[in-house]
Amino acid sequence: MEGKEEDVKLGANKFTERQPIGTSAPTDKDYNEPPPAPLFEPGELHSWSFYRAGIAEFMATFLFLYITVLTVMGVKRAPSMCASVGIQGIAWAFGGMIFALVYCTAGISGGHINPAVTFGLLLARKLSLTRAIFYIVMQCLGAICGAGVVKGFQPSQYQLLGGGANTVNHGYTKGSGLGAEIIGTFVLVYTVFSATDAKRNARDSHVPILAPLPIGFAVFLVHLATIPITGTGINPARSLGAAIIYNKDHAWDDHWVFWVGPFIGAALAALYHQIVIRAIPFKSRA
Repeated sequence: MEGKEEDVKLGANKFTERQPIGTSAPTDKDYNEPPPAPLFEPGELHSWSFYRAGIAEFMATFLFLYITVLTVMGVKRAPSMCASVGIQGIAWAFGGMIFALVYCTAGISGGHINPAVTFGLLLARKLSLTRAIFYIVMQCLGAICGAGVVKGFQPSQYQLLGGGANTVNHGYTKGSGLGAEIIGTFVLVYTVFSATDAKRNARDSHVPILAPLPIGFAVFLVHLATIPITGTGINPARSLGAAIIYNKDHAWDDHWVFWVGPFIGAALAALYHQIVIRAIPFKSRA
């Protein structure tokens, strides 16, 4: 018994001893940093998996716009917020759909469903420029089709209720709207990086299983905070699809905010995660 107790103490001391700054926790799992994706990869153009991933991005963004725009219109149609799901319901629709769609498409395309996410991952060299451009095109086409189907179901109501188009709301400046989009997208893309980090997967096996949950929850929280300011874009494809189908002048006046803001936010999140967070070396147990 004394021998067993000594072994337990030695094992405990191995994990409870003071850990040097700049190293990660001991683990039985090794981690090998994958090489950065090439900037151009022409071979992808001859692969069915490349086109299948693009189709998955198209379909996911299509479904995302269809459900969320209908939710926004349902809230605007109601005589009062209390008679509908309100802002909280809109936030749940956006966050819930992202959770479901990332879960469904993560193994096929990575589940980006957002040009800002794709841009951030491109800056971190997680995918090639070829694939990034293809994803963004397919995301925008899916968003346009999703909003178009909603308008096809109820054309007069669609135009009357704003079609889910993003604008900077009255009482806020374009600078405020831009800042809200930058910070909101930073929260989203930083969450994406953290939830899908393969280095964390090497230490915590539950991370990839739970990845869609924090991503969807981040979208939900950002919508709660910024719906009163910009209606919450943080996704250029979502903003573009609604703007094209709605096609009113005031929807285009502030449209640049919903591209510039998300791309700046995504770039800042990529830099922060790659330079600050992932600068800590990973060391496996000897």
